[in-house]
Amino acid sequence: MNVNDDLDRTVYQSAAAFTWHPSPLPGVERVLLDRVGDEVAVATSIVRYAPGSSFAPHTHALGEEFLVLAGVFSDEHGNYPAGSYVRNPPGTAHQPHSAEGCVIWVKLRQFDDRDLVPVTATVPPFAADAGSRTERIFTYGAEEVCWVHVPAGARFAFPSHYHVRELVVLDGHLTWQQEETRTLGPWSWIRMSPGQPLRVNALEDCVLFSKTRPIYHPAEG
Repeated sequence: MNVNDDLDRTVYQSAAAFTWHPSPLPGVERVLLDRVGDEVAVATSIVRYAPGSSFAPHTHALGEEFLVLAGVFSDEHGNYPAGSYVRNPPGTAHQPHSAEGCVIWVKLRQFDDRDLVPVTATVPPFAADAGSRTERIFTYGAEEVCWVHVPAGARFAFPSHYHVRELVVLDGHLTWQQEETRTLGPWSWIRMSPGQPLRVNALEDCVLFSKTRPIYHPAEG
């Protein structure tokens, strides 16, 4: 299965137009943002856990990163409330579940297999009167992961990058112009093609998650 697999093309998904697809496990549904493969896939998804649902124990051979958008996501390593960001490097294992239900943005099989540093971070408090602000979470080579705050009425320009840039709206509403002006709210996602700038206008205080997306290949030797 291929979904938005051409990384030279800018794509987006407004939360207002999500289509939820059942997963193989009861109570777990997905929005397919981009994907190459079937159940074992290079994938970016929004995943919704019903209260009490769970996945079977599994190992992430090529890594997993996730961002909790709502509720509390849990595994044997801890409980992760909304605003949590976690990187599980290649070779890590867990059994995900959610007692109260949750929604997460998740990327699978997109690590450099030499990137072995686990990361857990929480979105910081941003003062509305402090202006636009970027706080770096993690870097690895050309990959950079950040929290971004844009106060109401402000415009924020992400520089163009020679890799793909992705943006997830955590809080607030913004406008984004790409051929036409679109209004995007919480949980919406943008994937910009390489070399393209990304500019947004905050209609209210916005908290965003941003990352560049290199395409990694297994190490040789």
